[in-house]
Amino acid sequence: MANETDAGLQERRIAAWIGKSLQISGHIVSDDDLTIAGNVEGTIVVGDHSLTVGPGAIVKADLTARVITVNGAVLGNVRAHELLDLRATGSVTGEVVAGRLRMADGAVIVGRVAIGARPSP
Repeated sequence: MANETDAGLQERRIAAWIGKSLQISGHIVSDDDLTIAGNVEGTIVVGDHSLTVGPGAIVKADLTARVITVNGAVLGNVRAHELLDLRATGSVTGEVVAGRLRMADGAVIVGRVAIGARPSP
């Protein structure tokens, strides 16, 4: 059996991933960039990292991250310290507070929007 301190066995993950087949309910905190392709309910906090909601993902949660990219559906409040990037297939239903907003044709926001504000962590 190899020594567990071998460099080849050390985790070198640069991002976390919630796949399409996963359904998660609860409070998620990540110290890595996070991509969601499945269904999540609860709260998601990635602090000073990036959060991506993939196409077809359904997220019923409050989101907090430095940069948030939405390709799927978000039902909840969104707090992007730097940028909310809402793609053509993306939608947000809830309050949005972001430093900047990039919104593609076809994207939808239903709710209150405050851009240029620095959301509190």
